[in-house]
Parts: sequence; structure tokens; C-alpha cells
Amino acid sequence: MRALVISGGGSKGAFAGGVAQYLIEREKREYDMFLGTSTGSLLVPYLAVNDISKLYDIFTNVQQQDIFSVSPFVQRQKGDREFVSIDFVNSLWQFIKRKRTFGESKALKRNIRKNFTFEEYQKIKATKQDVVVTVSNLSMNRVEYKSINDCSYEEFCNWIWISCNYIPFMSLAKVNGYEYADGGLGCVIPIREAIERGATEVDAVVLESESLKKQKILGKNPFSLMINLFGHLMDQVERNDIVIGKLAAKNRNVKLNLYYTPTTLTENSLIFSKRLMEKWWQQGYEHAEQKHE
Repeated sequence: MRALVISGGGSKGAFAGGVAQYLIEREKREYDMFLGTSTGSLLVPYLAVNDISKLYDIFTNVQQQDIFSVSPFVQRQKGDREFVSIDFVNSLWQFIKRKRTFGESKALKRNIRKNFTFEEYQKIKATKQDVVVTVSNLSMNRVEYKSINDCSYEEFCNWIWISCNYIPFMSLAKVNGYEYADGGLGCVIPIREAIERGATEVDAVVLESESLKKQKILGKNPFSLMINLFGHLMDQVERNDIVIGKLAAKNRNVKLNLYYTPTTLTENSLIFSKRLMEKWWQQGYEHAEQKHE
């Protein structure tokens, strides 16, 4: 059984799309399982139905308003550099309303329902393929994996959305009395889960460079520093996931192919720029091509 696993990484998911396109179209890889965390959860359903052109159009055209119903960020451009700063008005308004997060991502939930159709859900269910998304159950302090084969269409769309909810900047979701958030808070790249589910070969796309090549610039206020802190913590989780995945692959005699980004794509993956994401998609395709050459 062959599995494709895609890590979390916000807008950097465009790079994973390029890698996956090369593997599926040029290498003719056929996968029995697709597993994703956060942005990876957005990608895997379209890869499972092999509709890469639709995925490219959706992913490279996404904007802040397609994700946030209440955005905690303001996107700015200075020369060729794009960056985000905190929207203090929206954040303050969230406090006034006694919300527990700085922003809300209900727009993303609507867009998932709009773009991932019931017909595509049925197509996946009709095949032997399995699509699995990662979520963090904060109430029970555990990571959970939600398979499309165990969910209705409504439930699965909801789990995809929950897997992407990067708190405290996005919505905190409640299901059956438990509170859930971004799967990356517990497992950024579920390599071991793919192996536990029977994969004998795993292609894993890691949306970080294998080693840090330049010094990070930390935020100049408490909010932007918080973004840096969360990024640092998730980087550590990701490295642990990869170590655990490598050990599991070695113990089970599973072939593990890792695809890292060749460079650090961005310091803030909450920037959604069409120009950058089109560039990263092409870089992902070319990187996979070079790796196989």
C-alpha cells in the first residue's frame, strides 16, 4: 500500500501541490491513502480524486477573506516583500465580545463546503482509497485521525476545517462536547499514522527546509512574537514527527521518501499571495523532478 502524506504549513501548501502533481502525473504514482494535517488536509481530497487543475486554481487564488470571517491580520506590501501585522481593532473587538481567539475562520468552512463537493466525496468513498485528516482534541489532550470512510459528507468537511484552525488566530471548534483545533498542535506530519494503517511505502511532503539556513527575525510586538513562538513550537513537533516516522518505517521495513522545501519559503505562512503561491507550486514541481533525476 502506498500513502501520500502532507504536513501543515499554511500558504506553503502550494509547494506540496507541485510535488504531488509531479508524483501523480509524471511518476504515475497511485496512492491507496492520503493523509494530511492543516493545509495538507485541504489538499488531500482533491489529490484523491485526481483533480489537480481544480486544486491549483483554488489554492493559488485563495485570499485572506476566503479564510477569515474575522481576520486578526492586516496584509501589507513593502516593495517586493509581503508581510502581515496584527489588526488590533478586530482583536480588541474579539476581547470585547468575550471570544477566546483573535480571529474567526468561518469563511474557510464555507469555502470548503463550496469547493469540495458531495459528488467528489462519493467518488472517494466508491474507491478503495482512504483520506485521513489530523485534528487535535484539546479537551482530551490527544491527536485524532478522521477517515473519510467513517464520516458523512458534512462531518468530513467539518473535520477538514477543524484540522486547519490555527488557534488562537482562528476558530476553536466544539464537537460532541470536546473542543478541537489544528492537527499540527499535536502532529504536523502523520507519517507514523500512515504506517500504522498499513502503508508499505510513504511519500511525505514536509513544508519546511531540512535545516535552518538563515536567522529568523522575531516580531516587534507581543502578537507577532506569539506567531513566531507558535511557529517555533510547531517546528519542534514536526521534527519529532519525522524522527518517529523514520523509526516506524525502519521497524516495519517501510520505504519512506521525504520531500523537504529546498529553502525557507516564508517566515509567515499566514500570508496568502497569488504571486508567491504560484511560484511555490512551480518550485515544488521542479524540486520533485530534480530529486527523481
